[in-house]
Amino acid sequence: MKFKIILIFILIFSIVKLNAQDNSKFIINGFLEYLNTTWAPASGTKWTDLSDVYNRLDFHWYPVDNLKFSSGMRNNFNFGPMMADYYPFYADMLTLDDGIVDLTFEIAKDTSYLFYTNIDRLNVQWTLGKFELTVGRQRINWGINMVWNPNDIFNTYNYFDFDYVERPGSDAVLMEYYTGDFSSLQLAAKWDKDKNLTAALMYKLNVWNYDFQFFGGVMEKDVVAGFGWAGQIKNAGFTGEASYFRSKNNFSDTTGQLVASASINYTFNNGLFLNGSFIFNSKGTTGPASMGSFFLFGNLSPKTLTLSRFDLFGQISYPLTPLVKVDLSAIINPNDKSLFWGPTVDFSLSNNLSFNIIGQIFTGNSKTEFGNFGEMLYIRLKWSF
Repeated sequence: MKFKIILIFILIFSIVKLNAQDNSKFIINGFLEYLNTTWAPASGTKWTDLSDVYNRLDFHWYPVDNLKFSSGMRNNFNFGPMMADYYPFYADMLTLDDGIVDLTFEIAKDTSYLFYTNIDRLNVQWTLGKFELTVGRQRINWGINMVWNPNDIFNTYNYFDFDYVERPGSDAVLMEYYTGDFSSLQLAAKWDKDKNLTAALMYKLNVWNYDFQFFGGVMEKDVVAGFGWAGQIKNAGFTGEASYFRSKNNFSDTTGQLVASASINYTFNNGLFLNGSFIFNSKGTTGPASMGSFFLFGNLSPKTLTLSRFDLFGQISYPLTPLVKVDLSAIINPNDKSLFWGPTVDFSLSNNLSFNIIGQIFTGNSKTEFGNFGEMLYIRLKWSF
């Protein structure tokens, strides 16, 4: 029954796409890709492999000028030895839905494959003058930095999950009022499947050619307050954000946790791009910061972006030709001496077809932050429409 529903949903999208090309009230886009993953574990066990055929569809409908309906769905077919090697853990992790309403549907499954659909956007937005109201599953993005986002209390971004560029959505309500050309008030609230509430009020403004944001509220079991900024030093981009958390049930009996990050980046005239960043976690360890596979597959929050006291990030990218770009990123934990390397080569085959070779290399001793995990090699062919 679920399989039929999904097929009908996809068929409706396709029909609307074909019949609404010239109708500005309907916008549909998405992509189809094949991603192959090869994993060489550090433990010396056998290499394993996973294939993923991944389709995304995003639909926007504007029935009247001040009303918009949006939905987005991810259709994944994963197959290969890795599914069997980590059955049923890996399949269960892929189909976990943290929303109030479970919008992830398992269509077909065996020890070596999984076919599932996830609806990660399903909302309506109403606009009246300077006021906007969005209700439903949506992405609330309060993060500023490229790697670590302590301000992103609603949908924490996992840097290592590079293939989910749209990022997960939340079952939430978002109200925004524009108090000026460069200032606004936002009030947002979300609930998860366990009925935990995250809610906060944010104020944004622009002064001294910098964008600033300040917010306060609750994140599940904590009271939270934070701020962030984005601007330039000379011609270099300069961004940062910080959040402070304290238990709301034991506010006077516990110490708080501060998580902060800052980043600076610069693009040269020849296209060379440099980016550096750091993160500080007041409750992080200065010893071995083992996260196991949590940083790849866990449900991250701003409090668990790293378990280390601080990490450093560096990135360099360069367009070899207009159609070929190389990129190398790295994260180091100075305390336990573990290291992540992320080499990437991007080929633009046409306006809407790309080919990517992506590496994720983790080195370090056992129980360090990036140790004891191994190397990942990804090959991706992606067609966008």
